[in-house]
Amino acid sequence: MTNTQHATTAQQQATAEIRPFTIDIPEAELQDLQFRLDRTRFTQELPDAGWDYGVPLSYVTRLVEHWKNGYDWRAWEAKLNAYPQFTTEIDGQNVHFMHVRSPEPDAFPLLLTHGWPGSIVEFLDVIGPLTDPRAHGGDPSQAFHLVIPSIPGFAFSGHTTDRGWSRIRIAKAWAELMSRLGYERYGLHGNDGGSLISPEVGRLDGQHVAGVHVTQIFSFPSGDPAEMEGLSEEEMAGLQVLQQFWEKMGAFNQLQSTQPQTLAHALADSPVGQLAWNAQLFGEDAVSDDFIITNVMIYWLTNTAASSARFYYEGSREEAPVGPTTVPLGLAGFANDFISMRRFAERDHANIVQWNTYDTGGHYSAHQVPDVLVSDIRGFFGGLR
Repeated sequence: MTNTQHATTAQQQATAEIRPFTIDIPEAELQDLQFRLDRTRFTQELPDAGWDYGVPLSYVTRLVEHWKNGYDWRAWEAKLNAYPQFTTEIDGQNVHFMHVRSPEPDAFPLLLTHGWPGSIVEFLDVIGPLTDPRAHGGDPSQAFHLVIPSIPGFAFSGHTTDRGWSRIRIAKAWAELMSRLGYERYGLHGNDGGSLISPEVGRLDGQHVAGVHVTQIFSFPSGDPAEMEGLSEEEMAGLQVLQQFWEKMGAFNQLQSTQPQTLAHALADSPVGQLAWNAQLFGEDAVSDDFIITNVMIYWLTNTAASSARFYYEGSREEAPVGPTTVPLGLAGFANDFISMRRFAERDHANIVQWNTYDTGGHYSAHQVPDVLVSDIRGFFGGLR
């Protein structure tokens, strides 16, 4: 073997290396954050504005007060560090992930993917029941080994350094990650952006993917009038909800799909700006204040406002996949969330084997109703393992 070949082999081994990772934020960064919070200059608003103009001042000031005087990052840092974490390089990008193996020897590998403005924090409440059902009153035959990565450009995966990190490129990275971890057959679960990425892993790595479980199926009318014929009242109501969402709350998508860098300058300089921008999709009463702030903290501490927003920019420019997915797909749809519509979903996915909707929960079901989501995931993969 030549010196060049030796060097290439060593470089490949270094690239594929899986390195242990621990979250350890320097105290100076937390002190700087406290200083910025103490010196916040709040905006003004109309006295009767409510949520009509966007995130209300009263909502932001309440969260900031809790952030300053009632929130404990070190406690959450310890909670995250209670689970094994690692980093590895895939396609030139650092990838951070939790890897929580079940005590059950026959557990099934499952990769969970978050979205924006979420993070791996979304899944903390389901790790125990999924990996160790015996300890949570469940059937040990329904145990999972969990891989929970941070999307490239998000959180502890850090900034993306080149263009093109769309859902398809991320899906390729996820397939490589599972291969690198030694998993020959595995499943996927996704929420929000993860519901876009996960089916693409199935498309790209179908020989290894047993099934894909998501909380939203983002299939929309194509513009063909024939698709709209015979819509039920429920389907018409679903389209109306979708239209109202985009008209009232679609600004984040439009801006991050077109000029993500423009807003990022402000978010990188102001923790309260980061809080208000991210909190628009957390809602006023849907999740706990600590859940909101911990997710925001991770964006702030890693300075990934710009790179996480680029996920939308890249997604708006990638070529649409050709043809429907064919791996088994399951939906768990929750109340107060995107309404998935089966007639459009079946156009894009040829093998939908489970379709459950619930009148509880919301967009962050793994945090809001973890027992319901865990049960749905178990049911879906029960016949596919």
